[in-house]
Amino acid sequence: MKNRMTGLEPVPESIDFPKTEEEILKYWKEIDAFQTSLKQSKGKPPYVFYDGPPFATGKPHYGHLLAGTIKDTVTRYWHQNGYHVERRFGWDTHGLPVEHEIDKTNNITGPEDVEKMGIDKYNALCRSIVMRYSGEWKDTVDRIGRWIDFENDYKTLYPWFMESVWWVFKQLFTKGLVYHGQKVMPFSTACNTPLSNFEAGQDYKDVNDPAVSVSFPLRDQPDVALVAWTTTPWTLPSNLSLCVHPEMDYVKVLQKKDEKKLIVLEARLSELFKNDTEYEVLEKFKGKTLEGKRYVPLFDYFVEDFPNAHKVCCDTYVTADSGTGVVHQAPYFGADDFRVGIENNIITKDGVTACPVNNSGKFTSKVADFQGLHVKDADKEIIKTLKGKDRVIKQGQIKHSYPFCWRSGTPLIYKAVPSWFVRVEHARDQLLKSNDETYWVPSYVKEKRFGNWLKNANDWCISRNRYWGTPIPLWASEDLEEIVCVGSIKELAELSGVTVTDLHRESIDHITIPSQTGRGVLKRIPEVFDCWFESGSMPYAQKHYPFENKKLFEDTFPAHFIAEGIDQTRGWFYTLIVLSTHLFGKPPFKNVIVNGLVLAEDGNKMSKSKRNFPDPNLLFDKYGADAIRLYLISSVAVAGGDLRFKEQEVKEMIRDVFLPWYNAYRFLVQNILRHQIDTNSTFTYDPALVGTSDNIMDKWILSYSQSLIKSVKEEMETYHLNRVVPKLLKFVDQLTNWYVRLNRRRLKGETGAEDCVHALTTLYTVIDWMNRLMAPATPFLTEHLYQNLRRLQPANNQDGSIHFQMMPEVNESLIQIDIERAVSNMTTVVQIGRALRDRKTLPEKYPLPEIVVIRPEQIQLDELKILETYIMEQLNVRKVTFSADRSAYGVELKAEPEIPILGKRLGKQAKALFAEIRKMDTNAIEKLRADGKMIVGGHEITKDEIRIQFNAKSEGTVKYEADSEGSLLVLLNISLSQDMIDEGVSREVVNRVQKLKKKAKLVVTDEVTVFYQTPKGYLDDVITSHFEKIQSAIRATFVKNDCPGYADIAATSKEEMKGEFFKTKTVLNLQVAHGTIDPSAPVPLCVKNSASAGVTTLLENPKGRPAKKVVVKSAGDSSAQSDFVNLEFVGNDRYGVVQDPKAAVVLNNPGYEVKSVEQVESLAADLFGWGGDSAALKLFFDKNCTKPVKDFNDLKNATVFVKNLAKPIA
Repeated sequence: MKNRMTGLEPVPESIDFPKTEEEILKYWKEIDAFQTSLKQSKGKPPYVFYDGPPFATGKPHYGHLLAGTIKDTVTRYWHQNGYHVERRFGWDTHGLPVEHEIDKTNNITGPEDVEKMGIDKYNALCRSIVMRYSGEWKDTVDRIGRWIDFENDYKTLYPWFMESVWWVFKQLFTKGLVYHGQKVMPFSTACNTPLSNFEAGQDYKDVNDPAVSVSFPLRDQPDVALVAWTTTPWTLPSNLSLCVHPEMDYVKVLQKKDEKKLIVLEARLSELFKNDTEYEVLEKFKGKTLEGKRYVPLFDYFVEDFPNAHKVCCDTYVTADSGTGVVHQAPYFGADDFRVGIENNIITKDGVTACPVNNSGKFTSKVADFQGLHVKDADKEIIKTLKGKDRVIKQGQIKHSYPFCWRSGTPLIYKAVPSWFVRVEHARDQLLKSNDETYWVPSYVKEKRFGNWLKNANDWCISRNRYWGTPIPLWASEDLEEIVCVGSIKELAELSGVTVTDLHRESIDHITIPSQTGRGVLKRIPEVFDCWFESGSMPYAQKHYPFENKKLFEDTFPAHFIAEGIDQTRGWFYTLIVLSTHLFGKPPFKNVIVNGLVLAEDGNKMSKSKRNFPDPNLLFDKYGADAIRLYLISSVAVAGGDLRFKEQEVKEMIRDVFLPWYNAYRFLVQNILRHQIDTNSTFTYDPALVGTSDNIMDKWILSYSQSLIKSVKEEMETYHLNRVVPKLLKFVDQLTNWYVRLNRRRLKGETGAEDCVHALTTLYTVIDWMNRLMAPATPFLTEHLYQNLRRLQPANNQDGSIHFQMMPEVNESLIQIDIERAVSNMTTVVQIGRALRDRKTLPEKYPLPEIVVIRPEQIQLDELKILETYIMEQLNVRKVTFSADRSAYGVELKAEPEIPILGKRLGKQAKALFAEIRKMDTNAIEKLRADGKMIVGGHEITKDEIRIQFNAKSEGTVKYEADSEGSLLVLLNISLSQDMIDEGVSREVVNRVQKLKKKAKLVVTDEVTVFYQTPKGYLDDVITSHFEKIQSAIRATFVKNDCPGYADIAATSKEEMKGEFFKTKTVLNLQVAHGTIDPSAPVPLCVKNSASAGVTTLLENPKGRPAKKVVVKSAGDSSAQSDFVNLEFVGNDRYGVVQDPKAAVVLNNPGYEVKSVEQVESLAADLFGWGGDSAALKLFFDKNCTKPVKDFNDLKNATVFVKNLAKPIA
């Protein structure tokens, strides 16, 4: 694509969108478009955007394409509104996603394997894969058209990024917001580390687990046992207590089959028994009656360690929803269990633990019977052991939703681990206040999903017992009584005397800090940060705040905008707001768009193994990125819903949006080129003409466009992308199907050059506005159109790309609501009229006598009268009558029941109702339409449960068809006269000719002659009587004859003309030939002009008709059939010597043969008086001089055009 060209380029009939996009990508690269745009906007007000960092260890998918398109659309929009929008790509490079890949490929199953390998080598392996798919990411991001800076990116592994994370942590530590504690946390046994609560909520799956009811005999009543229910049998060896609800009713029952006495919650007897004949109730009491009772443990592993254990506790967290109402408690494997254990002095926070499971999820030697078994594998063995002890009352399975590790895909367990926490629970009100200061789309995510999460936010476990991450900068004594928090590389050097350039574990774990309290040296704690702590710190760390860019950051915080998927409500959105609230007491962002999930077409999660979704790269190659972008951001996913991705709907975007839009642009360019040829002038866009046209359709489309601009700006500034796109799509429909269609004659110059300029200026203006409005959403097609259309505007210093242009401003003076309303009513009339024609199978080619428009609002009738001509043209009617009086036309309403709807609702009663509905009179139907519902035949029906038919009175041959929308009623007179039929048939002929011209790929500016032949009869008579109209409509010479043999034929067809309006089936033969041909003109003779040159010239100029025969009159007076080439001069007459612009050259004159293109050029120079300037003269096959002659053989018997390339002499 050239940077700047003079003159508008013709637009081909079709476009390859993907290929065009590839060309645009090359052009952007050539001009360094993104960086150029940033340079141009430097110094403008900043619009701050934060990009959430993805992992490059996975490939981009449709979810990333959706979020990326949202981000790109919004940031492009604000750039084009006069802001400087920095866009930096970020990479999440630490944490479980990376480590898990290394563990899998290196068969690492636990910490001992890492220690054997060495942390330095392990982290080197991690570092080697963090950017594994960065190339695929960049390619995909570029291909989707997203402008973002990859060169000036941030990675969480950069030392300067990690240093800012240390600073963030130190601020929290200094404020007393960090503590070390033991809590029951979600734990990934595959990754050997605890997870935060929001991580545990990311991947729930439906699984089948064992459900077992176990007996716990009372110490003081050995023949009575409490029955507890659990779905985690592996926790039973660690049981330390049972829990019941103090206020609920419990019963002691006799199990009849074995005489066992059991205690369960009365409301949960169904858990153990199928019916009440299987048991006998012996006693009923409140749960608090059981408090303090001791029972016989299942195992004796922890009897000595916990002397106050194995007793019944009371707590209101027990429910009657499932189980037996008696809850087995293993305090180190359940959060409520842990709390109840502390409250009842069964365990202490710092005492001995009953947690016999290591970080790999396997039992330790403390539980000797199951040592080495993974907890999930131990379930069966534990149940088997308990059966041997006669402690299993009932065994089964339950299907329930269970949390899985979001990275390894393995089931999580809940396990008490010593961890480092950031306090959150105390700050719930502050977090909610920060949330109140943000704006969310959709709003319900803020109020419900995110707000509810904040209301119940728990302290955040930020430590991970891992290796590849930012080390937590705490140096502590062995007893943790002396702790130093380091906030920078400089501070570490000051405290330890060691300067480092990298902050990973292998670089700093060996560094010690002298104790200030006599405890020897302080060593760094082994944990690293949860990678979510790093991504939550990105607003500060990406700027290396506060070590660099301090003022820049503080002046531009918080961000204006962020966007991610709905899964980030418990991820990135949460960590951002927690850290920002703790650090600065305010939210880190002002506006956020939360997108839903992109699912496969069948509603399931997209899966490579199932192959249930199309490869994005294949769709790029098939439809282009613009179509995918527009499909995604116009979907429910932008409003937080889940999108079922359907390739067919992407295809429909091409058909319904891009092709009509492209065709409107093509039509504009075609007619500008035609106007320039017809008027021998250059069309230049003059903005001063905008709004000066008196044409109502010009006023309408300008007003409609301005209303659109105003609406789009309002929606974009409230971040409702899903509302913007439908309005833009509707505008494409209004522009192509109404403005262009209704103004074809004006745009083609048929109403005069001045009116044509107004129409072209208006169409150019609204397409330019639309391009700029659509540029953020569809950057490729808008760029393609702009690169051609900008040639009509004066050059300026920002004309290299549509994306350097500003959004159009709202011009209130152009908005005329009354005209918009009038045209809206007019289009409704036309649509109803077309529907009535379709109903009676009356093509629009055939004129009808009259359409009657009835509306009670006189002001709207008056507005419609201004558009009467358009109604007549679009519906091809000869008269439009406007009336406010329906009764004058005897219109009656009839009602028909919607049988499927009413039948389904009322069943057998519907039949009688159908008859009552059909009896309804006009007044009753009108009342139902107005009120929306009414009682008919004893049943209440709604207006949607009937179909209304309109019957208008007919008199003589006049017959009306009627239909309505709202208060607008349309009557169409469908009585055809013979002259109307004849006119319709003539339009059929025009239609066949135009289709043939289209088939020949001709454009409106091509000069052609159409030849036709048809037998004498009705069709021939119609063509004869309508000849002038047909010739004018096809914009070509129309000749009743066979096409001469010498003509250059573009296309031929044999049309069968048949149908109810043709008396007999008739054949119409059509031929389209290039040029204007008069077959009646005489064959031109050629005379020898120069004995030495052997040149012949035309004796006469036969109206551009190519010669069929050229007779050579030489000295010997011999004559023969000759090869020739016709020449027509179309260039600048440099010397003012061209007398006749047409000539011919005989190629095979004996003794004077012409054998090359260069010889013809030299002879042409002589013929047209150019002498020695033949080098500046070239031959072309077309009058526009775009198809140069290259092969001499192509010249024989052809007509070519001669143009000099030298500048005219002043």
